[in-house]
Amino acid sequence: MNENKQSVIGFVLIALIFLGFMLYTNHEQAEYRASLEAQEALILADETAPQPAESVATDGNATATEQPAQPQAVQSDGFIADAESVEEVVVENDVLKIRFTTKGAQIADVTLKEYTKYAPKDERNTLVQLFDPETARFDMSFYLKNNLRNVKVNTIEHNFELLPIRNADKSRIVTMRLPVGEDASLDYVYTIYDELRPERDYLVDFEVRLNNLAPMMANQTSIGIDWSNRSYQNERSYKTENTYTTIAYHFPNEIGIEDLGMATGDKDKNVSSSVDWVSFKQQYFSSTFIARSTKFTYADMMFDTEADKSGFIKDFSLKTAVAYTPQTEDYKFSFYLGPNKYAVLRKVADDNGSSLSLERIIPLGWIISSFISRWVVIPVFDFLQQYIASFGLIILILTILVKLVIFPLTYKSYLSTAKMRVLKPEIEAINAKYPRQEDAMKKQQATMELYKKADVNIMGGCIPALIQMPILIAMFRFFPASIELRGQSFLWSDDLSSYDSILQLPFNIPFYGDHVSLFALLMALVFFAFSYMNYQQSASSQPQMAGMKFMMVYMMPAMMLLWFNDYASGLCYYYLLSNLITIIQTVAIRHLIDDNKIHALVHSNMAKNNTKGKKSRFQQKYEELMRQQEQIQKQQRGKK
Repeated sequence: MNENKQSVIGFVLIALIFLGFMLYTNHEQAEYRASLEAQEALILADETAPQPAESVATDGNATATEQPAQPQAVQSDGFIADAESVEEVVVENDVLKIRFTTKGAQIADVTLKEYTKYAPKDERNTLVQLFDPETARFDMSFYLKNNLRNVKVNTIEHNFELLPIRNADKSRIVTMRLPVGEDASLDYVYTIYDELRPERDYLVDFEVRLNNLAPMMANQTSIGIDWSNRSYQNERSYKTENTYTTIAYHFPNEIGIEDLGMATGDKDKNVSSSVDWVSFKQQYFSSTFIARSTKFTYADMMFDTEADKSGFIKDFSLKTAVAYTPQTEDYKFSFYLGPNKYAVLRKVADDNGSSLSLERIIPLGWIISSFISRWVVIPVFDFLQQYIASFGLIILILTILVKLVIFPLTYKSYLSTAKMRVLKPEIEAINAKYPRQEDAMKKQQATMELYKKADVNIMGGCIPALIQMPILIAMFRFFPASIELRGQSFLWSDDLSSYDSILQLPFNIPFYGDHVSLFALLMALVFFAFSYMNYQQSASSQPQMAGMKFMMVYMMPAMMLLWFNDYASGLCYYYLLSNLITIIQTVAIRHLIDDNKIHALVHSNMAKNNTKGKKSRFQQKYEELMRQQEQIQKQQRGKK
């Protein structure tokens, strides 16, 4: 008793400590944000910023272009002087083309050289862009001393000086500098790699150097960061791409990740604890901001959804901060700007070589389905991809392999169903013996006893379906998320990652769409055939299944057609093959199994088990439950 009391007291104390810590953290964060607002009110004068630069032409791997002179933006106190003109520079490696601007010393545009936006097969010539130059924004904010007042500095409002581009070992270094007083400056240093390793080449290192700034910095505990961007529509289906476009983030020392969900509207999320990366995730591409040396202290994230046919999907926004002390000399960050490719993302590591779990942004489902995708489907898919060029053939082989693995269970399922079918006369005799509603429990007990004597596993028909369910879910999540299928054609489909359309309708059908997907239609028809065959087989041995005919045979295929018409044709193709192979297996097993032999086997088991032996624990518990249910029903009838 005393031990229990002490345990309760301990749990209460732990809960109170945890609650106090959370309240303290929230209070500190609120005080910091309030101080920022108070300091903004102390700004002496408005700053004037140069106008955005026009687009520039590029040639070579590193090209700098000076724009016409802009009005010089000088802080009213006179200790920050901007460069006289806005310059832009383009740096390339084998997979990326990045355009930098000295206005805010930020990345203005990112082009993926190996990927094109969706278009008809012969018109795919527009490369994928991750940033919209009109809305791309990266701003760091902090406060500098100005006599007795503090002045807020927003880097986005200032024009940095472009230093000469340096070539290092398999990398190019772009440095932009903002002079702040005598012998003090703020440097943005970007390193672009060309190592012919995707996990390295899609990663842009970003270092912020505070050169002799400590004496000029106001009393503050953090530096704010404001990052925003608008994502282009790159895929055929606005609906599907919008669904898979979200913001993902990761807590330090965690394996899994968090996200704002697959929302098709607007959404926001405020996280008050430390975060080590935030990703503006699209269906197949991501722009991820990674904190390396110092973690983000909080993350206020949101996205707004753009309208269909606007050319865009979502507007992303992140407001965060990194801790600052007078001893802080620099910050180390990275940008991952590339495809959501599992084999690439899983190799992106921190400075200690530990995984950052970036591959988790690929939505592969929960626990079991995710495990199947990560450790079975993806490795097999990647292996086959090395030797087979046709992705349609790869999906066919993958489907056959899955069916071969679960074939023993499929065979046992059919065998169990066949045993139940030959017991139909005995089942009918039991039904005749207990015709009344009050005898339902007795009828159930007698039926279970019959199955036991005949050595029939009533769950035999369900086990294969239960085994296949995680596999089906894994495939459902794998195909729409697999960038390997993007742009791959097969038969009449010009992109296995999107829907195939053999007929464009002049109107939109609710829950169906404005097109006809042939793969979805064929899948629904084959599913109907499979459902009808399965119903015929089950109804003969289980009369209670008769009431399920409409749902099983007609409703489910119709729902599948409506649901999958807008889904990836590769997924519909897989389900089509899966059901078709199952039908072939069922027909083949029927010819292999002789009902007469099954009948003889069942009655042999019944004769063998006819003598009363010791009942299993499960059977004892089941019979006890039946007796209890029967007693309850008798009591209820007595009350009436």
